[in-house]
Amino acid sequence: MKLLIHVCCANCAIIPVKVLRQQNHIVSGLFFNPNIHPYQEFRRRLDTVREYAGKVELPMDYRQEYFLDEFLRNVADKPDWRCDYCYRSRLEETARTAAAEGFDGFTTSLLYSRYQQHERIREIGEALACEHGISFAYQDFRSGWREGIDTSKAMGLYRQQYCGCIYSERDRYSPSHRN
Repeated sequence: MKLLIHVCCANCAIIPVKVLRQQNHIVSGLFFNPNIHPYQEFRRRLDTVREYAGKVELPMDYRQEYFLDEFLRNVADKPDWRCDYCYRSRLEETARTAAAEGFDGFTTSLLYSRYQQHERIREIGEALACEHGISFAYQDFRSGWREGIDTSKAMGLYRQQYCGCIYSERDRYSPSHRN
């Protein structure tokens, strides 16, 4: 299949891109992440994806708009549902782009992370696939967790410490929100 993979960050893309290529899929990437804040973090992740894509010769489409206001407008009243908004907005753009550009299907590097809600991502991806007349290629890439970390370190890639949004940054660093 010719697949478009939503790339949330370089580190999470390593294993999915490797596995999909081993399965003989033709893979291209889309960087669209309106959830990543603050702006310097957004830029750093974007630059790291560029670095990674260059090293592994991954064709990429980069959406560089910084949608802080839109993100906050959609999650500020219901921060506990922010992940649904993040999954849907990013997968919607990926599905739309994949359908418009003649891909057979789409997927996301979010499926590598053991911190993401895989069943929710799958539900949203499959619903969007139906809406756009394209396949959602669900695959659980978490078994490659350690390999992905080791590979990203060996490549010298920037490794972020939180999912991306200001709420996940707060949850990671604020003593009152740590588990």
